[in-house]
Amino acid sequence: MATSSLLEQRLIARIEREGPLPFAEYMRMALYDPESGYYTAGAPRIGWSGDYFTSGDLGYFFAHCLGRQLFQMWEELGHPQPFRVWEQGAGRGELETGVHDWAEQEQPEFAAALSYRSLDLHHGEDVLSATALQQLSEKDGAPHIILANELVDAFPVHLVEVHQGQLYEIYVGLDKGRLREIAVPSAPEVVTYLDRYCIRWRSFPDGWRAEINLEALRWVELQALLLRQGFLLVIDYGDRASRLYSRARRRGTLLCYHKHRINEQPLARPGEQDITAHVNFSALIDEGRRHGLRLRLFTTQRAWLERMGIFEELEQLRRTHFTAADQERATDQGQIALLRWYNLRQQVLALTDPAGLGNFKVLIMRRRVPSREQH
Repeated sequence: MATSSLLEQRLIARIEREGPLPFAEYMRMALYDPESGYYTAGAPRIGWSGDYFTSGDLGYFFAHCLGRQLFQMWEELGHPQPFRVWEQGAGRGELETGVHDWAEQEQPEFAAALSYRSLDLHHGEDVLSATALQQLSEKDGAPHIILANELVDAFPVHLVEVHQGQLYEIYVGLDKGRLREIAVPSAPEVVTYLDRYCIRWRSFPDGWRAEINLEALRWVELQALLLRQGFLLVIDYGDRASRLYSRARRRGTLLCYHKHRINEQPLARPGEQDITAHVNFSALIDEGRRHGLRLRLFTTQRAWLERMGIFEELEQLRRTHFTAADQERATDQGQIALLRWYNLRQQVLALTDPAGLGNFKVLIMRRRVPSREQH
């Protein structure tokens, strides 16, 4: 019997036993169930052969830019030895490999100081577990950098919907033995979340939907406790609350990914597809400030990569390795060189595309680091 069928049977049995589940709890089981969850069962499903890809899968440019950012932070913190970087939700560890490769070639002293930990559920680390992370901090020392690249979008979210000026929360119940959505009056905590950002949801049309990521608030609080001095770096798709929770975005941002195809059917194939929602960066910033973090940078991935020298690196590659390719384009070697150059250029274009990955957001918050605001 397929894993998805086993998980669905367990979900059905739990609903029959306990009653309808909040969508957030359904999403938690679908993604993180120890036996059958999407992120916890089997090999990571990232990359071209999986269900989706991340910026780290598009060659080494992203990792090199991250390396430059980490090097700047290391200098700003006074060259700590060791320099502890924790990447949470690291997947297969491509970023760690790419950062180390860049550092060894460009900044050997930094490379020697770098202590990079790739933390992922597949390695047994629960990035939401305060106990596990605090034990790691006590054992290895507090991190200087906490990095989350496309992590927060996969936290379980509460799903809400407006009907006649009232806010309802979506639960998952049963209809003739099949999973289905049920709308119930929302909890005050969920209403307060939207009201905090002055979202005029009471005037929105019936059927307007949104996702409320309360787990992200708890996660930021934990990271703030772990960081004694250093930076929190979050890269993900999302926006500020005013743009995320707008009247025009009627159906919210919840999406599912299966074999590089997008759908809006989160109750289908539990455990077999990724479920994500855009990140409310206003909430991350506000919660970080509440727990002693200060804003250093909030920008797009394109602007951040440009600041970290991605276009300069591409141009340097062209001058060093591909200048002669135009003159030799009639030869086999020339054609191969031009194809390699085209592929490298496409990687950079994909990472910086304003309509795609380039519109991801980059958030840097600091603790006990002198102010040097960037815009």
